[in-house]
Amino acid sequence: MFRRSLLTAAAALPLLPRAALAEQRFASMTMFIPAGPGGGWDGLGRAVELVARQAGLVGSFQFENIGGAGGTVGLPRFVAQRRGRGDALMISGSIMVGAVLTNKTPVGLQNVTPLARLTDEAGVVVVPAQSPIRDLKGLLDALRANPGAVSVAGGSAGGTDHITLGLMLKALGRQAREASYVAFAGGGPAQAAILGAQVGAGISGLAEFAEQIKAGRMRALATTGATRSDPAIPTLKESGLDVVVTNWRGAFGPPGVRPDALAKLVALFTELHALPAWAELLRTREWTDAFLVGEDFAKFLDSDRAQTEAVLKDIGLA
Repeated sequence: MFRRSLLTAAAALPLLPRAALAEQRFASMTMFIPAGPGGGWDGLGRAVELVARQAGLVGSFQFENIGGAGGTVGLPRFVAQRRGRGDALMISGSIMVGAVLTNKTPVGLQNVTPLARLTDEAGVVVVPAQSPIRDLKGLLDALRANPGAVSVAGGSAGGTDHITLGLMLKALGRQAREASYVAFAGGGPAQAAILGAQVGAGISGLAEFAEQIKAGRMRALATTGATRSDPAIPTLKESGLDVVVTNWRGAFGPPGVRPDALAKLVALFTELHALPAWAELLRTREWTDAFLVGEDFAKFLDSDRAQTEAVLKDIGLA
């Protein structure tokens, strides 16, 4: 159903003249974040607000944050309360795909309307600055010897961070179930736990921890992408651990959106993505541009869910 709607929306996109970029598309919009403030989804939502308002595309935004269980606590609320509304957005991504499968929740991304994939980000493995673990080898040695003795903070259970730790343990010859994983509803609480040395290590998106790493309050051991996201931080793969995991984020509308309203929402993100201000924001925040709309985004979602389900089953999380 949503794939047919996306195709209709993509076909209906107007060829906008350059002067129309400043034309207001929405007087106001609601932005639903199914996670606590301070995390990656919240950061992306605020970035959309910043650029859209400065460009004059949207007059104002109203935010609502409902965190918990990888977004599966807030998702049913968005589905029920925003149904059919053409001025409502939700920011979500790969973490929710895994959380839905892990928690076996009846409401998933198949119940909302995909609009645009926006970013793709590698994760980073960190330890508190005062940790006796000085490098990735030190962490891997500790995990190999006794995974349960090394508590690792990250996002919700079954999300990208949890999957990353499970794959790391599997690559070390251990079982994913042996992990001492401490799940948090948002990036803010996870940061606090790491900075306070309440956990031995942490995994999250590089952008979420970048400020703390640069300030010397966290020590970055490795990133999780196929290539280096930061020249100074090696990847897991080049360090000898055959693990590559990235985290995508995007925008969704509620179910039941009319085709004309859907086309307008897709057009908003198409215009936003074309703005120089958006390209500059991606650069400054070190986010990878992963823009997809229409049938391409629908196919990607199908593929991502299948791959995530296979990984979760393989490492014992689903």
